[in-house]
Amino acid sequence: LALLETRCIGHECVPSICRWSSAPSLPTYFLHSSKMSEVEQAFRKFAIYGDTSASGNDMTGKNFSKMCKECGVMDGKAVTSTDVDIVFNKVKTKGARTITFAEFQQAMKELCSKRFKGKSPEEALQAVYSLIEGKEPGSVGTTKATKVGGVERLTDTSKYTGSHKERFDESGKGKGLAGRQDLTDNSGYVGAYKGAGTYDQTH
Repeated sequence: LALLETRCIGHECVPSICRWSSAPSLPTYFLHSSKMSEVEQAFRKFAIYGDTSASGNDMTGKNFSKMCKECGVMDGKAVTSTDVDIVFNKVKTKGARTITFAEFQQAMKELCSKRFKGKSPEEALQAVYSLIEGKEPGSVGTTKATKVGGVERLTDTSKYTGSHKERFDESGKGKGLAGRQDLTDNSGYVGAYKGAGTYDQTH
């Protein structure tokens, strides 16, 4: 039995904290290793991405998918976006929309064997964590138009033909509504008269 010390505060005697503390369990120790703390930091950074009010303690499916993609866990071959979605729904609590860090670790155990086939479960898990540690969400330049290969041809407005050609000026800037519809000039001085300059054509 643990020995309790008693301290007197005012007229009341209250037992103070137990003198003997139990040894930390193995999972707790593993969590606090340097590798896991870096993985947890990455988890928190991705968990709060796009939501300033998020605590960082749990992660949505959208952010989980983003993390797997940007860290290279999802490679599109061994691990696809479908695999990531299935694992997310498998590890999360029923009815919940997010996963905790503990559930995230469980998800990584599920995905690592797919991502690193041929490795032992321990090696595969370490390899997956190596992809994640120290990473943070990439948001810089995501809205820029990419001009690589086929994309460059598709976005070159000078090569457009037909009605699409009319939607852009010489510099490639879109004309907006004017490029899609024939707008009438309603600048005539008579209220109900629409289409300035059309009188001579009709009379």
